[in-house]
Amino acid sequence: MVRNSISFRLEQYTIKRKEEVLIVQVETPSGEEDTVLIYNGFSGSLSRPTTYDPDIPVIEENAKIISIDRVASPYDPVKPQYIQTGLTLTEMEQFLVESKV
Repeated sequence: MVRNSISFRLEQYTIKRKEEVLIVQVETPSGEEDTVLIYNGFSGSLSRPTTYDPDIPVIEENAKIISIDRVASPYDPVKPQYIQTGLTLTEMEQFLVESKV
């Protein structure tokens, strides 16, 4: 995985902030919408199959990030505790820089 890709940086963020889970809404290069959950350095698609190879990013390089939600860990899909919702990639960049990723 490319170390400066957004997928890698978001995964690194969740390693440094274990108290958070990221829920990322993306549009794939083929135009499909996907929801990706990122926690403790691992990504998984909630809509599509996820490969077992951690070197293959779940968020493709040319995917468009629609929004990012910061959620308190442990993640409870029935009653998620949102910290912030609907962040743009530009807004999330502030948290990535603060975490030095």
